[in-house]
Formats: sequence, structure tokens, C-alpha cells
Amino acid sequence: MTLLPRPTHVQTHASYTCGVGPGRTVPATGDLDGKSPSASCITVNSPRLKEVVHYGDGKQSSIAYDSSTTVRVAGVLVVRMSGRVVEGRGEGLTAHRTVAALPGELPTSCLLSGLEGSSGEAQLEIGS
Repeated sequence: MTLLPRPTHVQTHASYTCGVGPGRTVPATGDLDGKSPSASCITVNSPRLKEVVHYGDGKQSSIAYDSSTTVRVAGVLVVRMSGRVVEGRGEGLTAHRTVAALPGELPTSCLLSGLEGSSGEAQLEIGS
């Protein structure tokens, strides 16, 4: 990504710990893929992303995200995406994914060659 907004392919893999009851958790992974028609180092606008969440019990949820808000604070890009579970566990429920991403390169790379990727923490809420 560069300082100027442009169409961008977004792809990531996440590991989650899911709360399934009081004091009970199960592992899950998520694969997110899609496009943002106008992304830059400081925003990800109007993403059309899909995430498939694979739960430790073999079930899955397919989530379609269709809106987002972005804030950059002290070099950290915070993106909150909203959508709906379109298939599988939780079908029909709302979904919100909040990511705090740190760039993989120095922030000044945004002004020069652009940022190639980032890493960070994600929180996924289904049915909230």
C-alpha cells in the first residue's frame, strides 16, 4: 500500500481462541480474502472481503464483510469491519472483526516504495 489510495488485494490468515461457554474455549483459524477498491497506508475503504472460519470441531462459518472504519493511532492501523455470517455456524448473525495492524516496514516506506504487509492482533465477534 502507498500513501495514495488504490485498489488493493487483501489476504490474511488468523488464529483465534473462541469462547463457547463460561470458561470453555476452542481453537479456530480464519482465512480472509478480497479487495478494497481504495486502500492506502492510512485507510482501507469499502472492503469486499470474505472470511472462512474453521473451528476446532470441524465446523465453519463464512462471513461477508461489507463495511469498515479505519483509524491510525501512533503508527498502528485499527480497522473495524462489519458484515454477516452468510453460511455455516451462526448463519444470519452479524460479525465484527477488529484488527490492530503494525506495518512490516518503517512507516516512511509508505512515502517511498509502499508497504507490502503487516502483522497484528484480530478480534472476531459473531452475533454481537
